[in-house]
Amino acid sequence: MAEPGSIAERVKQQADIVRLVGDYVRLKKSGQNFLGLCPFHSEKTPSFAVHPVKQIYHCFGCGAGGDVFKFVMEMEKVSFPEALKLVADKVGVRLPERRPRTPEEAKATRLRSALVELHEQAAQFFQEQLNQTKEGKLVRDYLHDRGLTDQLIQTFGIGYASGMGDALLRRLRERGTQTGGGLPAKNELVEASGLVNKDERGTLYDRFRRRVMFPIWNESGRVVAFGGRAMGDDQPKYLNSPETPIYSKSRVLYNLHRAKEAIRKQDYAVLVEGYLDCIGVHAAGVGNVVATCGTSLTDLQVRLLARSARNVVVSFDPDTAGVAATERSLNLLLEQGFQVRVLALPSGFDPDLFVREKGGPAYREKLKESLPYLEYLAERARGQFDFRRQEGKIAALNYLLPYLARVPNKIRRSEWATELAQRLQIEEALLREELRRAAAERRPEVKLRPEQARVLESAAKPAERRLLQILLENEAIRADLLTELEDSGAHKGAGLETVFEQALGLGRAGESLTLERLAEPVGEAERRLLFEMAFDDSTNARGTLEEARSCLAAMLRRKLEAELRGVQGDIEQAERKKSGGELRELLARKQALRKALAELN
Repeated sequence: MAEPGSIAERVKQQADIVRLVGDYVRLKKSGQNFLGLCPFHSEKTPSFAVHPVKQIYHCFGCGAGGDVFKFVMEMEKVSFPEALKLVADKVGVRLPERRPRTPEEAKATRLRSALVELHEQAAQFFQEQLNQTKEGKLVRDYLHDRGLTDQLIQTFGIGYASGMGDALLRRLRERGTQTGGGLPAKNELVEASGLVNKDERGTLYDRFRRRVMFPIWNESGRVVAFGGRAMGDDQPKYLNSPETPIYSKSRVLYNLHRAKEAIRKQDYAVLVEGYLDCIGVHAAGVGNVVATCGTSLTDLQVRLLARSARNVVVSFDPDTAGVAATERSLNLLLEQGFQVRVLALPSGFDPDLFVREKGGPAYREKLKESLPYLEYLAERARGQFDFRRQEGKIAALNYLLPYLARVPNKIRRSEWATELAQRLQIEEALLREELRRAAAERRPEVKLRPEQARVLESAAKPAERRLLQILLENEAIRADLLTELEDSGAHKGAGLETVFEQALGLGRAGESLTLERLAEPVGEAERRLLFEMAFDDSTNARGTLEEARSCLAAMLRRKLEAELRGVQGDIEQAERKKSGGELRELLARKQALRKALAELN
């Protein structure tokens, strides 16, 4: 791309492609080359190679390749001249003045530079208003009450927009820009910045008034917009800059310019919703935190994040809106091949409040306890749906399957399918078939056909169905069987748990156990099974006490084995968290379960 002897060739000779690519991709030495995850397509195993001697890159997965200029052009979505300037700036090479190809290009470049300069001036003005005025002192006291130290206020450039209607406007009119001619008139330029509004008479006035001001930086660390939090009862509570030639909210992550190095070093990012959440988590000693600025996460923001790491912990508010935002964000992150965990805070706490009331160490501990996203969703599903009923299982499957279908790694997707089948107590083959169909048809929901519903019923294992049949048909041993069932708890977690609970309730109340009483409160699948049993006229339908106890033992064995699998998973998590006390309790529980299984066998 660069001709011998050209200025581009001289810049290329000065550039270190490993260092420049390393600003976007986490690279590791491998022989004479460096390897990393390709930034141009989703992958789990590194296939992206950088050759430090030949100063080229190549992805053995998607085929992308080129020199340092091609890489910057692809990553930044810029032209070759713009990539040349970016690389030259990074390596400290001064480029000769270049005449833009068109007057429009020159005008657009000067406009962007002028708008950035206006925002830098505005940021300085807001900080002066905070630090040098009586009104600002009251705001500083408020910020101190919110746990923001003077150092944090300075680090994040927090300022204040006074209640005067045109204070910033007058300042910007007083100050000139250093970008040369050819720009709109001063009023038009200020209006294009988004820092002012215009009323119906055409009079300009400050967009931000009586608000705490949070500068928003682009990835290069230049102020391109602001977020303002109302001090009084003004609405909206948060007001952001509009879209401008230098700012698009879907392309910016708050604090990324400061956090990206920590993200690369720790190989994961912490994603929060708002400015104060981000500042609070940063104050807790978590330097790899970024925020969505209170907006829904976008595909472009996810791509920005992917330049630094492919692992993320989502730490949104636990309220209804925050949970919904978490679930929307999971889809985007999963589709881009991220490994996602979720930090679930107690009800009533957002990250900022949690850090202020519980402290930074408590938040960092919560960070260690964050759950893999499907485990988090499974817990959410358990709280929303009744896993004991067929309808609840289908509803939970409808809820979980879209997320599972978005897992790009086939092996990981298979592991989670097995895990969910065990949790929901459904046939794993059914789940895998629905997963395959949903992925192929790109549909968001599981729609079970009648014949599939019959397969789902088989989640009630033969031992459960036979025991229930004996309870219904053999009145002579019913009372003893109900006592042994309640004492053993073998029905807990079984596919027909709801039916057995109903039978136990009737037994405790001294009421007769009839088909109609059993079928009254249960789900459609269980009701159908009960009536099918009633039509079984075989001679051995009544069964014996010995056969019934064999069914009980099989159910209890299955229950203990499921508990043992769950405890083993908890042990692995406790080992990762290095939680000694919890680990000892879990190991003791594991030993007790193994002993119970041995005695049962």
